[in-house]
Amino acid sequence: MQKPTGVHALVRRTHEDRVLRALQENGAMSRGEIARVVGLSRTTLSEITGNLLQRGAIVVVDTDASLREGSGRPAERLALDPSSAQFMGVDFGHRRVHVAVADASHKILVSGAVRYDDTASWQTRTGLALELIERLGSGAGVHYGALQGVGIGVPGPYPAPDGAAWPRDSRGATVLHPAPEGVDVAFAERFGAPVIVDNNTRLAALAEAITGADSVSDLVYVRLSDGVGGGLVVGGQLVTGSGGLAGELGHVTVAPAGRPCRCGKRGCLETVASVPGILAACWEFGLRLENLDDLAAAVARSHPVADRVLREAAATLGRVIGSATMILNPAKVVIGGEITRLAPVLVEQAAATLAAEIFPTASAGPAVEAARLSDEDGALGALAAVFHNSPLLARYPETAEVKGRSDAPDATTERAAHVRP
Repeated sequence: MQKPTGVHALVRRTHEDRVLRALQENGAMSRGEIARVVGLSRTTLSEITGNLLQRGAIVVVDTDASLREGSGRPAERLALDPSSAQFMGVDFGHRRVHVAVADASHKILVSGAVRYDDTASWQTRTGLALELIERLGSGAGVHYGALQGVGIGVPGPYPAPDGAAWPRDSRGATVLHPAPEGVDVAFAERFGAPVIVDNNTRLAALAEAITGADSVSDLVYVRLSDGVGGGLVVGGQLVTGSGGLAGELGHVTVAPAGRPCRCGKRGCLETVASVPGILAACWEFGLRLENLDDLAAAVARSHPVADRVLREAAATLGRVIGSATMILNPAKVVIGGEITRLAPVLVEQAAATLAAEIFPTASAGPAVEAARLSDEDGALGALAAVFHNSPLLARYPETAEVKGRSDAPDATTERAAHVRP
């Protein structure tokens, strides 16, 4: 049977969502009961449930023989398959990968993370991610045979293969890679499912923007982690820019003679406000902190060096966000990353600096808040991109087709540089 496209695919997906939601809310139901609840004809419902059964999203659990009166043929009762993974979100950071797997009703079945060295090759990172996914599935009894889509977030701008420095062209300009080599293909071949690849911080911005009741149409998101990334929501749309670099605040130069950055420049915001940058600054002032736990302990005892470094980093961040605010005039600024929960002064100082940076006659600046979500927010955003159900993704691309399956995309999947709002 030919796969529906365009508006027909959208209609079928809407029907499927309604059927899955009915089963989630009511438990096992016969086709007749489902038809009455969702308002679909028997013919349409038969086609929808047949497809869902074929993909393994739902299963036949029993019949209604014990509930029927008369001698009619018992009707099968259908239910969600609690062990069937339908969607997967993967967030590759500079030093760790987070995975979140959801069922047909978008409920998270399993999630987890594994760390690696920041010099690890993309082949190594991909292998560790796939091993993690298998462990999570085996441990929880979850199978991946019916996956409908995989969303993958990667750091951006994307590092060169094997963690090498980005190459330069004949003029000395940095040459950016469209996506980590082979990551999309590895997942498409392993799971035979559609794959979307995009900047992981932009996906984190999506996750942050779609949570809570007070969503806004214009938002600046910054995440402080092993690196510093950003994402922009402008006019109600998650944007990427012409080359996929929209919101890349981590590589704005803040100290031209500062520390070398992984991008090949010096003094980027990332060298000042990332977790490694903050720890390095503490060392320079004699406070030898090895990790975030050490920093949290220093913050708890109000160590003056930790306070000074954090405030200076936050002030620098506030000035960069201030420039973005003057250009974009967002309603909200969200600052994410585990470090912001350990050191609230980062958000407080950034907000104070931002307030001093915006236009003096502005009636009010944007609300500045710590992110609601944890460091797995990129994985959740990757899931949202695969769900494709947020108004922020109105012009976000659908995935391409995977050969060999009538309902799956091609192994030649869309790379991050080709993802456009």
